Parts: sequence; C-alpha cells; structure tokens
Amino acid sequence: MTDPWEVGPGGEVAGFAEFVAVEAALDRRWPETVMEPSTERIAALVDVLGSPQRGYPVVHLTGTNGKTSTARMADALLTEIGLRTGRYTSPHLQQATERISVDNRLVTPERYVEIYRDVAPFVELVDAKGGVPLSKFEVLTAMGFSAFADAPVEAGIVEVGLGGRWDATNVVDGAVAVITPIGVDHVEFLGADLLGIVREKAGIIKPGAVAVLAAQDKAVAEVLLERCTELDVQVAREGVEFGVRDRELAVGGQRLTVQGLGGVVDDIVLPLHGEHQASNAALALAAVEALIGAGPRQPVDPDVIRAAFAGVSSPGRLERLAAGPEVPTVLADAAHNPHGARALAAALTSEFRFTRLVGVLGVMRGKDARGMLAELEPVLHEVVVTANSSPRAMDPDELGALAAEVFGRDRVSVEPALAHAVEQARELAEEGGESGVGVIVTGSVVTAGEARTLFGKVPG
Repeated sequence: MTDPWEVGPGGEVAGFAEFVAVEAALDRRWPETVMEPSTERIAALVDVLGSPQRGYPVVHLTGTNGKTSTARMADALLTEIGLRTGRYTSPHLQQATERISVDNRLVTPERYVEIYRDVAPFVELVDAKGGVPLSKFEVLTAMGFSAFADAPVEAGIVEVGLGGRWDATNVVDGAVAVITPIGVDHVEFLGADLLGIVREKAGIIKPGAVAVLAAQDKAVAEVLLERCTELDVQVAREGVEFGVRDRELAVGGQRLTVQGLGGVVDDIVLPLHGEHQASNAALALAAVEALIGAGPRQPVDPDVIRAAFAGVSSPGRLERLAAGPEVPTVLADAAHNPHGARALAAALTSEFRFTRLVGVLGVMRGKDARGMLAELEPVLHEVVVTANSSPRAMDPDELGALAAEVFGRDRVSVEPALAHAVEQARELAEEGGESGVGVIVTGSVVTAGEARTLFGKVPG
C-alpha cells in the first residue's frame, strides 16, 4: 500500500489529491449545517450496505459539550482492555480523517478515499430513488460504520452529530447511551427550549440499552429519567452510581480518584485540564464498564484504567500550542457555546496562574456570541476578535461590537485574519512586562483547529 504522505517527484503529496477530490465531492452535498428530521435516507443506505452498524456493540454519545473528549477516553479504555475499536466523532479540527478511527488511530487519507469509493456506488443507488439526496454527514456516517465492519472492530464509539433522535448516527442501537451535560446550542435546528433539546437528545436511548447520564440540571435530569423509565432501561447516574471522588492538580493535568461501576480507582493521572474533563473521565469509565458488563464482581483491572487514562489526549481542548520562558503560553480550546465557555473559564481560573491573559475569539454565525463573551470576560484582560476561514464565520466587526458591549471598547481589538489576531494577542499579553502571561484561542472548533495548524500541530 502506498504511503499517502509520500512526496512525489513534482513535490506533490501522492494520494492526497484523491483525498481532496473526495472532500470536494462530499462538499457538494447538503452541508452538516442542514438537517431534515428524518433517518429514512441513512437507513436506506446502511440497509443496502448490509447494515454494517449492527456488527459490533456501540457506545452512543450525545449531549451539548464533552462528547468528543468522552469518546476518546472510552476508546482509550477499551483499547487498553484489549478490544479492537472504531471511533466516529465530529466535527473535525483540521482534517476529515480525524472523524474515523480504527484501533484508536485515525484512518489515513488513502484509507479514507478507499472507504468512500467502497460506499459511493451504494450512495448513488439511494440517491437515484429520488427525493433529497444523502447529505455529507449521512455519507460520512455510513463510511464510519463500513470502516468498522471491514476492520472488523469489536466495539464502536459513535458520537452524535446534531441532536439525537433525527441524527444520522441514530440508526445504531447503542448498547450504551451516554448523555453528556446538556445546555442550549444549535438553536437554529433544535430550538431554544432546553427541555425540547433534552427530548431530542434522549432519542438515542433505546430499549435494552444502559443509559449513562452525566450530572444535569434537575429539570434536564427529570426528562432523561422519564425516557429511561418509559423504556425500562438500566441507568447509571453521575453522582450516584459513579463519579469523581477526589481531584487535585498535577503537572500537565490532574490526579483523580474515581468511583466506577466496579469500584473506586485511585491515583488516576489524566493529562487534560479542567473539572469538566474529570467528569468526562468518570462518564467514559462508567460507559465502558456498562458495555463490557463490568461491576463489583468483575471489575476492570485498576492498572488498566490508570494506563488508559495516562495516555489520553484530546486535541483542541485546552491544548497547549506554545510555551516558553520568553514567550506567552498559547492555548486553544474548541468551546463554541456559553456552556463550554463557562467550563473553559473555570479551568483557566483554577488550573493556570496567568498574571495577564488575552483571548482570541472567532465564532460562527448563529451562535450565542454574547453569552460566550459574558462567560469569558472575568478571566480575560483583553480580547482580540477575529474570524476563521469558514463561510459561516461571524463578521469580526459585528463580533467586535458585541465584545465592546461586554468588555468595554478599551479592552477589545478587531483583527480579521486569525494569524494576525494571534500575533496581536501575544503582543498585548507581553505589554505588562510580566511573567506568566498567556493567550487563549477559542470560540469555535474551526478556530481551534486553525490555531493548531498555525502552530504546526498535525491532525489527530
């Protein structure tokens, strides 16, 4: 098999042109920002593919924030236990290959092209039946399921793209349904009614599943438990059946004691920042225990749990991109709604000792930018508003006007180009002539991904 990154005689990357062509073909379909409340098309596609999503038990995740980090932790645990895994997450930070992992490793661009070519004739078959063609996300979802069946994997970890009930991933019958913390997001599709959003997300809980529920606001928890009672499914709740017992800061992350379904495990080193990531770790452990049937009588080896968490990474989630004694620390975080911004602000306050912190904020249109600004304002000395390369990026001048209302005009700068915005933020951070200064780049998954690229980070 040809190395997809091999440089050819003309300087091109051999095989990468085909990957770009596949992405262009997918981009001609309905974008991921468009959703019709139906799973008929994806159901038809997986049916003609031979129902590849039914060849392995699945941990299915939904929620507003924390899904990708929890999925990566669950994957690490299952891999350390010795199972062959497939992980499907979205959106990606830098490159679409990040969405499909087998054996806890991203597929290569070459393999991505192969998977697409395998499913393309069946996509055309379903499209030919008339009506709305399959969307980009529906095709990607089928590609993930097919890749897992081809491997074959012994367990799947599948993250919902949007909502739950009508999401393309909901053709799986998850053996474990994981609900991360729920807040208001994707208002244009799910509405602003929080409990309505909860009901949509609860649609991934199926008869016979185990529902693993993160801590939620009381009203949200009641709706989720109502769904569980209606379907008579087993429930594991954070703060009751599982949760974080103890947490302390450690170099590069935190040290945890976690109550799992099989018992208490101490001395877990998690190389991720924030109390929210500790909760995600407890959620991932409970989900994996539920999937493999572990409990007090058959617990997972604590050393296996420690080894899995010690090796976890979650790119673009309070990730350090640059640091040094003479330059500001630069961090990137994919927070893209007020709920995520609140968790980010809490982590920046509790786990870092910045004497001066400047934000770089690039947000998508339709997001609650004012709500995000309000959550971040107490922890930022100044903010530089910008735009990422997405056509859905919010206009920097419009974002700057909102920022001025929240921060005051003297604390806001507008720089449309992200690279220049980061440089300006670094200069502003250094103005005080102090040590312990930093920059946080946030506001969108795309913004965090493009910041990673600026600092030479590879996908995944």
